[in-house]
Amino acid sequence: MTNPTFTSPNSPIIVLAGATGHLGGLIAEELRQRGAHVRALARVGTEAGKRAALQALGAEVVEVDFQNAPALAQACQGGTCVVSALSGLRDVMVDTQTQLLNAAVAAGVPRFIPSDFSIDFTRLVYGHNRNLDFRKEFTKVLDKATIAVTSVLNGMFTDLLTGQAPVVLFPLKRILFWGNADQPLDFTTIANTAAYTALVALDPNTPRYLRIAGDVQTPRGLQHAASQATDQEFKLLRAGGLGVLNAMLKVTKTLMRNSKEVFPPWQGMQYLRDMLSGQAKLTQPLDNHRYPEMRWASVQEVLATKK
Repeated sequence: MTNPTFTSPNSPIIVLAGATGHLGGLIAEELRQRGAHVRALARVGTEAGKRAALQALGAEVVEVDFQNAPALAQACQGGTCVVSALSGLRDVMVDTQTQLLNAAVAAGVPRFIPSDFSIDFTRLVYGHNRNLDFRKEFTKVLDKATIAVTSVLNGMFTDLLTGQAPVVLFPLKRILFWGNADQPLDFTTIANTAAYTALVALDPNTPRYLRIAGDVQTPRGLQHAASQATDQEFKLLRAGGLGVLNAMLKVTKTLMRNSKEVFPPWQGMQYLRDMLSGQAKLTQPLDNHRYPEMRWASVQEVLATKK
């Protein structure tokens, strides 16, 4: 790969929003490793340490008020692609991303990658999953824009299986699930998603959607992967059908109706339900082989980090 500190005068300029987050930071790193000029857009008042971390990668950091349309368009000038790794509720995923999109169009940037990293929300109806509804709403804005758009859909971040997602219960040596133990589920690590997104940003000819999965496992497959990764026997724990999960979800949502969290417990339950139902399964064939240099991390490899 290219020296991370090297940028030639002809290097493509990738404008990156959300670079101070985990995924965004990894995208910035991957882009720099491939010789791209990364212009990271930071909100005014961003912590000095976060700005310094991006500058240490060799990224250009531009503080900008996302409400200031002329300044935002100026920050996008000369870009070959604008990448959004923003995360939040509707004010971010719809409103701020719309401002970013408009700035990209005004600056004449030819391509835009929205922060759509998720299961296949295009297969879901409105009102089914709050955070994915924001993506569906923004898609309507994207489809009217005079710019080429590519969304990367990656299933669930595999990294969540090591603790945040209550699926692999390490202390109990159980795989918790609802519904069918043989329902295929899509998983991709944050690092793999970042690397693939960097390649997409540097690829001038990409389709509207690219669907990837570093690994596809059923709950039964997760049982085997966890057993192999830890050298301990895991068993399946079926907590009921999807109707039971839906009932639990409704109760949890009612108790937390005023939650302003981006990922409250009930949001995670919605995401898991839509995976286990198969409704948001990434359609085949996947686009993993578009970039042969990609090496995909398996679920077992990730679970082994918990040993």
